Amino acid sequence: MLTDITIGQFFPGTSLLHRMDARVKVILLFFLIIAIFVFDTPGDYALMCALTLGLGLASHVPLGTLMKSIKPLWWILGFTFLIHLCTVPGETITTVWIFTLTKEGFMRGFFLCLRLVLLILLSSLLTFTTSPLALTDALEALMRPLRVIGVPAHELAMMMTIALRFIPTLIEETDKIMKAQQSRGVDFETGSILKRISSMVPILVPLFISAFRRADELAMAMEARCYRGGDGRTQMKVLRVTRVDYAGILFIAVFFALQAALKIVGI
Repeated sequence: MLTDITIGQFFPGTSLLHRMDARVKVILLFFLIIAIFVFDTPGDYALMCALTLGLGLASHVPLGTLMKSIKPLWWILGFTFLIHLCTVPGETITTVWIFTLTKEGFMRGFFLCLRLVLLILLSSLLTFTTSPLALTDALEALMRPLRVIGVPAHELAMMMTIALRFIPTLIEETDKIMKAQQSRGVDFETGSILKRISSMVPILVPLFISAFRRADELAMAMEARCYRGGDGRTQMKVLRVTRVDYAGILFIAVFFALQAALKIVGI
């Protein structure tokens, strides 16, 4: 289960998505997320699925790895679908015990789950094709105008990126602790809910200790390198918008125009 969590992972490559400016990718992701909620016809969903599949292929990230980002959330998707299937009134499909399953509930639950899947896949593509350093620089650049009202853009970008970067590390650490505890006879899969919760204590205690130790080591390393915040700091790799970025912006603009046309037509 833990090995299926892919949040924060970066896959080095030379694909078009890898070569795009990180700022452009963040902005385009923002507009794609808006499009997922604004355009809601079956034709729009078909186009969005085709776009997500095309971006996944263009990124050269294995589709199996990309789909792993959905696996840890399958129970949320299933629960969301069942809630809508059983509670939305409409044309009855069948009745199971005290629940009436409706066609409208099925469609609404299906499309809502599809929205969540698209959100997860598109967000995962951003982290898969953008290095943590480039993502930090992009977030700092995008939040820089907020400094006029006192928002510490550099510090916020650094905090978000460090948190994102250490997710795979903490997952790996948790997996090692669980295997070590299982080798000592701890059972995490059987028994009542209270017993399973109590069996998590041998995992949480060493995990918290390890997390604090890593945080202390990171703080000491940053202090040893004379880190004093973002004031006066320069970038080794300056972010530049290239022809690849302009092509990506044009492609997404054409995609939005096609979705708007489908919405007007009603497809």
